Amino acid sequence: MIIGLPSVVSAQQGGVRYIDPRIGNVGQLLEPTRPLAHLPNQMIRMAPDRKDYFDDQITSFPLSIVSHRLGQVFSLKPSVKGAGPANWEGRMTWDHDLEVNKPWYYSTYLIDDGITVEFAPGKKAGFFRFRFPASGEPALLLGVYNDGPAQWKFLSGSEVSGMETYHGDIKVYMYGKFSRNARQGLEGNRAWISFPKAVGLVEFRYAVSYIGVDEAKRHFEEELANRDFQSLAEEGKRTWEGVMDRVKVEGGTEAQKRSFYTALYRCSERMVNITEDGSYYSGFDTQVHKDSRPFYTDDWVWDTYLALHPLRMILNPAQEEDMLQSYVRMYEQSGWMPTFPVLFGDHACMNGFHSSIVFLDAYRKGLKHFDIMKAFEGMKKNSTEATLLPWRNGEKTALDNFYHTAGYFPALHKDEKETEGKVHEFERRQAVAITLGASYDDWAVSQLAKDLGRKDDETLFGEKAKNYRHLWNPAKQMFFPKDDKGNWIDIDPKFDGGAGGRDYYDENNGYTYLWQVQQDIPALIDLMGGKAGTEKKLDQLFREGLDRSKPEFWSKFPDATGLVGQFCMGNEPSFHIPYLYNYTDAPWKTQQRIRFLLDAWFKDNIFGIPGDEDGGGMSAFVVFSSMGFYPVTPGLPVYTIGSPLFSKVTIHLTNGKQFSLTAHNCSVLNKYIQRATMNGVELRTPWFTHEQLMNGGRLVLEMGPKPNKKLFVIPKI
Repeated sequence: MIIGLPSVVSAQQGGVRYIDPRIGNVGQLLEPTRPLAHLPNQMIRMAPDRKDYFDDQITSFPLSIVSHRLGQVFSLKPSVKGAGPANWEGRMTWDHDLEVNKPWYYSTYLIDDGITVEFAPGKKAGFFRFRFPASGEPALLLGVYNDGPAQWKFLSGSEVSGMETYHGDIKVYMYGKFSRNARQGLEGNRAWISFPKAVGLVEFRYAVSYIGVDEAKRHFEEELANRDFQSLAEEGKRTWEGVMDRVKVEGGTEAQKRSFYTALYRCSERMVNITEDGSYYSGFDTQVHKDSRPFYTDDWVWDTYLALHPLRMILNPAQEEDMLQSYVRMYEQSGWMPTFPVLFGDHACMNGFHSSIVFLDAYRKGLKHFDIMKAFEGMKKNSTEATLLPWRNGEKTALDNFYHTAGYFPALHKDEKETEGKVHEFERRQAVAITLGASYDDWAVSQLAKDLGRKDDETLFGEKAKNYRHLWNPAKQMFFPKDDKGNWIDIDPKFDGGAGGRDYYDENNGYTYLWQVQQDIPALIDLMGGKAGTEKKLDQLFREGLDRSKPEFWSKFPDATGLVGQFCMGNEPSFHIPYLYNYTDAPWKTQQRIRFLLDAWFKDNIFGIPGDEDGGGMSAFVVFSSMGFYPVTPGLPVYTIGSPLFSKVTIHLTNGKQFSLTAHNCSVLNKYIQRATMNGVELRTPWFTHEQLMNGGRLVLEMGPKPNKKLFVIPKI
């Protein structure tokens, strides 16, 4: 036990005791997760600045990570060698076995210098403790991470303020206070404070603001005045208990519980509430606004529309409504509904306008406390006036006009020169992915228009929702690219298209994009020759080889991690695919595949995430699938049943009711459903509704070691 370790770490009850922020801290090929210490969906997020869990040296400790994978502000570094220039550049060696990671408490031991570092997060404030050895010259070094104007200022012998410029033009402010007066110094964008030898314990409390130093000081007073480290950590633990205890699981293995509750913790990483006492800075118009509701940002909706937003609609619908109203505000301030909203505005990333799907999904699940008419206005404008080009914002191009006329995004032949200057040099056209994604987005616009009684828009966008059909190649039985003359482009759908297949697909190949028609599964099944043909294609997906070495494949498709055949568990477009067996005559194969995938790719260790986790995007798949059901089609308020890991799952709903899923005889071996009832009535199809869930439904499953192939009767779709 590290000296000074709070009792809140060891005295853990409920789901919080299973959270391990180290899970996934080494990425398979791409980005690792970070052992974040933070409160749910709040501004202050801290993790030591190092490459990954294998890196045995820490560069510094950020006062806050501004955005998931998009930067941090205000570096802090302890030293026992004073504030000499060499000390700023050196790195600090840590001992893996002496580090403690909890969402509400972090501690590490810097083994070369003999310094113990501890941290506890608040909402917009943080608390560091440093225990220095008796010898040496103890000091704290303050710096910045970003280029641009920055300033430190000592306000007294123990107070400091700072300003750092983030992303070129956004000023971030801080106010902090040390536990004692000491000698101070400023060196350009750096500051230091040096303490007498044998000082022992030094505390540093601080707060951050996106509005001004005065606001940072106000956050400091609100959160940290007269607060000690222990009470802040204890309050953080209670906050996390409230989040974890929304879902209670019984049974399962210890490893499964660790993976489950750690995934649930990751689902509270974003969006982030940046409201400061009724005001917030918006990067969408670079203004400070007042609002009676919280303003959230930092959301990569290409990743999160699939499972994270739907999960929040169950666990915290009021918070989801605030997030959707934040999207409306972003539209009002910028003129476009954003795709990847972050602090500096819309981070043009990936493709598609999938917030449209989230709005529809929420509205149909009874979430109404946001401006749905303004949201629809933004959805429609994005669809008709914005460019579909990947990683670009702004008005339509000639390629977009072609799409709206011809019904598909045109692709180039191999080695054909690009004709549109606004196409991203690396991201390319992604012609098939764009067409499929836009079809789903326009389906959402059409369906919301239907619900709002807008018949003309329902018809217009309903036709656009079928555009995916233009790229169905019946001879290849896949979605293939076409040129601007309507000719098929003959490609190897496994490997062609440049880096990540981006000439035609995006990060994944044609075998993944074969299934990107969640909004019209019956039609997709018809294209594949019916239920039997669909089942056969699903089987083949999980068995199809690479036709080349793994190094050769991954050198071109590094995002296609977590492979089983050509199925890619490590990338979001694949999440719904194992559940598609539920639309064939073999739902038992969904049960088999889901259990296998969770066991193979989501272990409770540092390798336990198969791809870019993306701030809850992948973890939400783990939460849903571990509970035993999944939202295959966001926008339809229906869940399909998989195979729960636990003998009982109880969701404590905010309406005061409880949804329970009981799986009798559930075990690692007993993964197949033998019998199912919902509210005591026999269930013959593997689906139930959001209404049943929110009304406190009781789903009971009898589990066994071998499949009951006659359990569910799938109607002709």
